Parts: sequence; structure tokens; C-alpha cells
Amino acid sequence: MEQDDHLVEKDRDEKHEGSVPSDESSSLDDQSDYVDREKWGSQFEFILAIVGYAVAFGNLMRFPYLCMRNGGGAFLIPFFIFMGLVAFPLYYLEVCLGQFSASSPLFVWRIAPLLKGLGWLMIIISGIVSWYYNTIIAWVLYYLVNSFYPTLPWSTCDNDWNTENCRPSDPEALKKLEDNSITNHTGEDIYSLVPVRNVSSAKEFWQYNVLEMSSGIDEIGTVKWHLVLALMGAWVLVFLCLIKGVKSVGKVVYVTALLPYVLLVVFLVRGLTLPGAMAGIRYYLSPDFNRLRDSQVWLEAAVQVFYSLGPTWGGVVTMASYNKFRNNCLRDTFIACLADCLTSFFAGFVVFAVVGYMAVEMKQPIEEVATAGPGLMFIAYPEAISKMPVPQLWAVLFFIMMITVGLDTQFGMFETLSSGIVDAFPHKLAKRKTLVTAAIACAMFILGLVFTTSAGIYIYNLIDWYASAFCMCLGGGLEFIAVGWYYGAERFSNDLKLMLGYRAPVLLRICWCFISPAAVFIVFILLLSRYEAATYEGHPYPDYAITLGFVLALIPVLPLPICFVYELVTRSGTLSERFAKSREPENWRPSDRKLWDLYEAMEKPRAHGVVDYIKMTIFGRPNSPRLDSVVMQ
Repeated sequence: MEQDDHLVEKDRDEKHEGSVPSDESSSLDDQSDYVDREKWGSQFEFILAIVGYAVAFGNLMRFPYLCMRNGGGAFLIPFFIFMGLVAFPLYYLEVCLGQFSASSPLFVWRIAPLLKGLGWLMIIISGIVSWYYNTIIAWVLYYLVNSFYPTLPWSTCDNDWNTENCRPSDPEALKKLEDNSITNHTGEDIYSLVPVRNVSSAKEFWQYNVLEMSSGIDEIGTVKWHLVLALMGAWVLVFLCLIKGVKSVGKVVYVTALLPYVLLVVFLVRGLTLPGAMAGIRYYLSPDFNRLRDSQVWLEAAVQVFYSLGPTWGGVVTMASYNKFRNNCLRDTFIACLADCLTSFFAGFVVFAVVGYMAVEMKQPIEEVATAGPGLMFIAYPEAISKMPVPQLWAVLFFIMMITVGLDTQFGMFETLSSGIVDAFPHKLAKRKTLVTAAIACAMFILGLVFTTSAGIYIYNLIDWYASAFCMCLGGGLEFIAVGWYYGAERFSNDLKLMLGYRAPVLLRICWCFISPAAVFIVFILLLSRYEAATYEGHPYPDYAITLGFVLALIPVLPLPICFVYELVTRSGTLSERFAKSREPENWRPSDRKLWDLYEAMEKPRAHGVVDYIKMTIFGRPNSPRLDSVVMQ
């Protein structure tokens, strides 16, 4: 592993490492303190990694649709408000936590012992999402392979899987089919004899070839071997990119984080040359400010911000833990949030230029053509591509772009899971990180076989419906409470002063302690009050499936009360004494070992009463001369 720039002499390191208890019953916290952590090769690698992690399928496939459905350009107002007042403070908080402690999410919450369950929540969410997220990459890989055929298989209706209701996406194939129908039925009532072709060939390819889907989740069916191979390929790809941990990821992100932007520009230029493109873009941007009166618009903006940036999933903390101690967190957070916002907005032009073209080609209103999620990625866009000149070229470019976008996000989630396991047993697993990565990838592949069955799409949709929305909001609110009030915003600002040379700005403190947690919990309550049972294309799930969805949603939350009770039960004294003891962090200190002695000797901020504590939390205390002298060095 690379050595941290601020490590002291080798003999002191060996002394620290030698002091770690060898007994396996020793606490995980004690073990994890003395193992040096890998570092990014450069600051730019970290920026690319977090930008790639933030820019995911949701930016390209979900945001433009939400923008169109919720007032067009007016939707940007609540989106940017939530980004500035909730997402940015939370993202900065997580980057600082990971960088200061050089710990994975499983251990970073030693800062607030009673809320250690937050670490488990992050690990479990990342594990669940990583499990089913790679299924999307598998589907994309299958489409990419089929893009090299002389005729795109989703553009015609003469395949084994097509039905009599199929309508070719390829204009030439459609014209040929219509001409044959007219020739075969000359002199007769054509419209009474020719089947109504109202299902696109792209949709039939998706449903009957890619998924081979059944009629519902009750009909599991068998695994589809083409999807098994695609899923295996997706996990092999993830493993190869993560084979050397952060060192290999730092090099891969130069391609996976930058290539999507190049291809987005290419697709926008191509899209603008298509008929109907400007009509689609106008529809996308046309503001309807009356929609801002609907609370549902604000709710969807808030949820999209969480889905888009990915805080509370643990990926941000994990990637920041590989930073050098003095890295500029505020700058990197600003870049990541700005890139996420601009990418989402820019992607809308790319998507709706093509949607406008499809509306012209299909002679349908734009609102009937526009869709979100898998429907846009695997039906609408492939259908549009099949209508372009040299469709194979555009298909290959499009699905390569989707693979790179998906891999960046998968890196963050998978590394969160693997680093959490390695950090739990650092002296046994730190040098076996490649084996751990391989073992997790194999386990995920085996568990993911359920998505390759005939009911795979129903299972995928059910898990995606329940897996993370509620947990993200609850976890985000508790993170603000843990740092802003439990540990204390002033105390955390002193940590930032030691690390960065400056304290947290007053506006950030106000967000951490008041605005952001209030907004997050309001969103959480609204989500609960407006809960709707999962459906797939309007078809409801059976009761047992809904129950399983609820169980899945509760699994990440369960560690919160369990860890809370465990911390109190394992301490001595009365209940009030146990709470008092739990207020103090456990082994929370900077990753730079040269600062350990100073950090232990630093005076903790004290307040005289509730009013004074609130004032201290917002405005802080005068700088400590001793702390200033260290920062100056």
C-alpha cells in the first residue's frame, strides 16, 4: 500500500502496529486504527471518482423525465434548492468524515457511538443496490453485443420472438411490411385483414428476447442463459476494474468518468440534426410555474437529488477515506455537486432531442413517447437509434456510454461493501483485498441469478421500489443529528480546522443543525404518507411480494435500534451514566498519526446552558492558539 504523506518514521509505525492485540476477540475499532490505508494517486482521480459515482443512470434516464413531468424548466427550482440546502451539506459532511478518519462507513460512526448503526445501514444499502444494479449493466452488455449484427435485432419483426402485433422500428422494414400487406390483400378490406401492429419491435425484443418475461412474479421460470453470461460478464468487468482496489479504480475512472461526456456531446450534435428535435427540447424546457404549488413536485425533486448524488449509501465516505489528509474537501464537493446538476440538465437536451424525433416518426404526442428508467434505455432509445443512418454505430456508442456510466456508480457501492469487510478484519484481509473482491463478486453473481429468470424484471422492479428511498432519507437525517448535535458542530469544525486550516462556514453549520435535517425528515414523512404499493407497468404485485418488499426496506434500518441498545447495555452505571458515557466518541482521531497526541490534548468546546450551546453551534468559539499554531505548520 501507499504510505500517507503525514506518517511518521517507520519504527514508530511498527511500534503502533505491534501494539494491536492479536486476540481475535479484540474490538474491531482497536484493530482498524493502526493499519495504513491506500491513497488516490492524485486529487484529480478522486474528483473523477466522485463525479463518476454521482453521474449515474438516473441523471440520463430519470431526471429529464421528471423535469418534463413536473413543470419543465420550473422543476429546476426545487431541484437546485434541495441540492444547495440538503445534498451539498450532506455530501460535504460525508467527504470530511471519510477523509478525516480514513475509515470506511462501518467505522466512521465511532464519532457517535449510539448511532453506529448508520455504518451498517450504509453497508447494507450499498450491498443491496450493488446486487441488483449490476443487472442493468448485464442488460446493457447484451444490447451492446447485439449492436454488432448487420441488422439490429430490435428493429425488425421477422424474428422468432416477434408476434403478429409487432411494428418494425426500422423505416425500411416497416415500408416493406406495409407494401406486402397491400399486395397480398389487393381488392379486399385491408384494415380488417391486416393485424393491428401497435407494439414496437424494440419493445418485443426487450420483453420476449432479452427478458423472456413471464406474466408475473408468480411465474419464476428458469434462468435465461444469455442473461447469465451477460451477468457474469458484468461482474467480471467490475472485478477487473477493482482488482487492485483504489489504485486500479483511480486509473479506470479516467475513461469511465470522462468518456460519457464526450459521447453525450456526440449524441446531442446528432440529435439536433433530426426532425422534431427542437420540438422535444422546447417541451422539455417549457416552464409551468403553477406546478410548483404541488408538493409532489418538491418531493420528487428531493428524492431525485438523493438518488442522483448518492449520499447515505456509503460510497462518498468510502472514496473520501482514500484521500490525503489535507485534501481540499470543499472544492471537491462543489465540483461533484455542480457536475451532477449540469450533467442532469444537459442530458435532458440529449434525451428530448431524440424523444422529439420519435414523436414525429411515430406521429404521437411527446408526452406519450417520453418515459423513464428501463423503458427509455432499452425500448425508446434503441427504437430511435434504429431509425438513424448507420444505426449500428450509434447503438454501439450509446451502450458503451451506458456501461461507463453504470460502472462508475457500481465502483463506489461495491468498494463500500468490500472495504467494510476488509476494515472489520484489517490484519487478516488487508493484504488479501483481491481475494475479498473476487469472493464478493462471485457471491453477488450467484445471488443475482434470480434476475436472469423469467420473473427477473418483476423482482428487480420490486427491490428497486423498496430498497433505498426510505432508508436514504432516514439515514441522511440521522447523519445531520449525529454530527451537528450529538458530536457537535463546533467540535467537528475544530476537526476541520485541524485538517483543512479553516472551520465550517456559518451557513453550513446552520444547514447541518437546522435546515437540512428538518427538510430531510419532512421528505421522509411525506414519503411515508404518500406510500403506494409497488406496480410494474400498472400491474399490482401480490400481497406476499409487497410484504417481502417491506422486509427488504426494513433490513438496512434494523441495525440502528440494535446498535443503540447494544451500546447502552454493554456500558456500566445507571441509565443516565450510560447515556453520558455514550456521548463521547470511541477512538475518533485524525488519520495523520503525527497529530494524535495534539488531538487528544485539545480542549473540548464547552457550553453554559442550552442558549449558549446553540450560539456556539452556529457561530463557534474563538480559535485555540495551540490549534492555530499546528494549522500554520
